[in-house]
Amino acid sequence: MPICIPDSLPAVDVLRNENVFVMTSTRANTQEIRPLKLLFLNLMPKKIETENQFLRLLSNSSLQVNIQLLRIDQRESKNTPIEHLNSFYCDFDDIREQNFDGLIITGAPLGKVAFSDVVYWPKLAEIITWAKDHVTSTMFVCWAVQAALNVLYDLPKFTRSQKLSGVYQHQILQPNAILTRGFDDTFLAPHSRNADFPMDKIKNYTDLNILAESDITGPYLMATADKRMAFVTGHPEYDSFTLANEYYRDLKAGINPEIPFNYFPENNPNLTPKATWRSHAYLLFSNWLNYYVYQLTPFDLTTRNLTIDD
Repeated sequence: MPICIPDSLPAVDVLRNENVFVMTSTRANTQEIRPLKLLFLNLMPKKIETENQFLRLLSNSSLQVNIQLLRIDQRESKNTPIEHLNSFYCDFDDIREQNFDGLIITGAPLGKVAFSDVVYWPKLAEIITWAKDHVTSTMFVCWAVQAALNVLYDLPKFTRSQKLSGVYQHQILQPNAILTRGFDDTFLAPHSRNADFPMDKIKNYTDLNILAESDITGPYLMATADKRMAFVTGHPEYDSFTLANEYYRDLKAGINPEIPFNYFPENNPNLTPKATWRSHAYLLFSNWLNYYVYQLTPFDLTTRNLTIDD
């Protein structure tokens, strides 16, 4: 079964042109099935691009998933038309009394900004705390991992002296973990961040299981034992050209960035990069939807009687 999204969302045409199975809300309403309710908090500036990236990965599942797009506040976006936001996004007050099977909170370009200086920090902290009682399983991605570690475990921000950008090799640490079921022993994944996630801090100050890591990037996949929260420190949702676009943007801005590691063929920015992480990305989101959401969540979301195996 596919993801279910509004008929007129731009992602419908984009994904269908890629032969991705998408079901519009009109068709879904004719089916007698209890679809998963997934809330998607999009913190990225280019919201339509980010929608396409995540919805593409969520589509590769046998489960029907109804997507509700959520915005953090009503501030005007420089990169997304207000008509798009008003048509497809809801506000937190609209859904705060509801329960959801899953929640994804995206990254944000705020790696060098103190949490206290993030204009929507109080609302984000509220949503992260709210999710503990209203969402079966939450996935935090990149900057959202920093935010969640601070809100849930009181860990401070650890900022790198130089941005981490590239495609890195990772190793599976727990071969029998269901979030990484089907992964190769080593796999590639993109990173683009100014944050560090020190292994010793994660081990000493949280109860998280570290499922995959890189010698260069540190922890990549982490999760709570009850599967209620998953943390992804990289960007598996990135398209093949996303790191290139970021690199060219920073060059134009005079930042003098390093060439993304292990990304351009022959390390030459004039050559076309290839996505070498796509299969891993699809499998990660499929595993999360199946094992952390579908297998855990109650049929009646009002009961919150979760099926948690030891």
